[in-house]
Amino acid sequence: MQQYLYLIPALPLVGFLLLAAGGGQFRRHITAIIGAGSVCLSAVIAITLGAQFLLYPPVEGAYHQLLWHWFDTGKLHADIGLRMDALSLVFICIITFIGALIHIYATAFMRHDRDYARFFACMNLFVCSMLLLVMADNLVLLYLGWEGVGLCSFLLIGFWYESPANCQAARKAFIVTRIADTAMIVGLFLLFRELGTLHIREILQQAPQHFTTGDHAVTWIALLLLLGGMGKSAQLPFQTWLPDAMAGPSPVSALIHAATMVTAGVYLIARMHTLFELAPVIMELTAVTGALTLLVAGCSALVQTDIKRILAYSTISQIGYMFLALGVGAWEAGIFHFFTHAFFKALLFLAAGSVIEILHHEHNIFKMGGLRKQLPLIFRTFTIGAAALAALPFLTAGFYSKDEILWYAWSAAGGHPLLWAVGLLGAFITALYSTRLILVVFWGEMKTTPGALPPPAMNVPLVILALFSVAAGWMHLPQLHDVLPETALRAVHPPEIILQGVAILITLLGILTGYMLYYRYPHTIREWQQSAGLMSVRNFLFAGWQFDRLYDALFVQPFVFITQLNRNDVTDQLYTGIAGLHMRLSKLFSVSQNGSLRWYVAGLLMGILFIITLALLR
Repeated sequence: MQQYLYLIPALPLVGFLLLAAGGGQFRRHITAIIGAGSVCLSAVIAITLGAQFLLYPPVEGAYHQLLWHWFDTGKLHADIGLRMDALSLVFICIITFIGALIHIYATAFMRHDRDYARFFACMNLFVCSMLLLVMADNLVLLYLGWEGVGLCSFLLIGFWYESPANCQAARKAFIVTRIADTAMIVGLFLLFRELGTLHIREILQQAPQHFTTGDHAVTWIALLLLLGGMGKSAQLPFQTWLPDAMAGPSPVSALIHAATMVTAGVYLIARMHTLFELAPVIMELTAVTGALTLLVAGCSALVQTDIKRILAYSTISQIGYMFLALGVGAWEAGIFHFFTHAFFKALLFLAAGSVIEILHHEHNIFKMGGLRKQLPLIFRTFTIGAAALAALPFLTAGFYSKDEILWYAWSAAGGHPLLWAVGLLGAFITALYSTRLILVVFWGEMKTTPGALPPPAMNVPLVILALFSVAAGWMHLPQLHDVLPETALRAVHPPEIILQGVAILITLLGILTGYMLYYRYPHTIREWQQSAGLMSVRNFLFAGWQFDRLYDALFVQPFVFITQLNRNDVTDQLYTGIAGLHMRLSKLFSVSQNGSLRWYVAGLLMGILFIITLALLR
């Protein structure tokens, strides 16, 4: 069946083309069938191919389909070629399956929006671009998908373009990720200069023979690729765009956070693992970046009041765990956390979208409260998602994947006790703000009266995602060790059972702290709010550690100042001078064209006289 591989990205692309070309003419139910149906069909084909892949593993460990010789110039050859191995299979199934559920949810969520067709056209292109990114057999095609998700995120974050704030958020996401993308494209140029190919399989085969460990060239290449991945995955210092991206509709947030854009960086690093292993310094930098990011984002999530911004910061934090795992060499643990995180993060965003819609577009969690009896289905599914996010021991998928990362953060060859301690602190903070979220939204007094309950199309995806938020932790991924290196352990490390016990204790302590602060003794928080020092810290974290202000001071304001100084720059003055000279000459010579016959005859005679004089003088 591998001959049908091309249908996986092609079906969403066809949906996009149909809706973009004639969407305005289609009835809404036809638009929904094209938009959601194309992604559902893609998911069915992906799951069928995935099942065949697992039951009858291909001889070379991958399905490959060459569709077209794209271009051939000099030494650079690029094809439209698709590849499905164990790593890309995990991503393909997540993108299509969760993408299909989000599309189904969106058919009801966006039912009152006037740009119904434009929304589904952009969503389909988003899914298609991400599929191209993970299925590409060469880095040129991968980069096409990479830029495609950037474009679609811009279109979807700014979907409600009447609001200037939404347009600014879309522009910010586009510009910040473009800065990181510039680093990535330079890395691809360096890679091609060194190896003479951008075909992924050839790169992974040639790199160990061409580079030595710690070689300057491969270190620079890995660093530039890491920067590209950090931009797409919103890791320090590129994390500022993601919380503002909440301006888009909730299904867009779910798609960006669970199945598409922010996971692109994780995929790129895992796919290029050979280059990173040859650059140990960059591996350490990846782990440190992940550890710092999970801490910074977790602290910000702790004080946010907008339900979607809390989830946005939690995504940055959880992607930080994935970077931490990849950086210490625990490749499979990082991908496993991506797998489980996709289900509970999609669930949380979709459930949050339902709450926001029922409460008349209220985002502030402190204006919600007391919803557990009025919205029992949303309450139960949201609680399951939050429990998975908090890594509630033994019952949720998040526990199994995060526990594995914490274990390897110390015991893996690239691990360190300090990385483990930071990961553990992040686990405490995550459990604390997850508990806060549940208690504030669903317990206490009701502050906003709910509107009409959502239709079944919005509830069914919540139930399915809730089931997977529990069961995904018990699933085994495909044979990733055929694609990714096995995790090497340090010579001396503590027993796993001890580290696991500590992690469980810390998680339960975080939940207990949240319970005490936001349910048992809520006056404690009010007393803290009387302290000017604590409120300053709270405001600092609320503003995302003031990174926006820092960037504004370091880059934006100096640039604006220079442009103001250079308003009348030399180039402008040169052009203005040339234009002025021509205008004066034109005005001077126009005197000779005054329409007077006597003036023309006199000029003619003067010319003749001048020529005769010259002839006589010779």
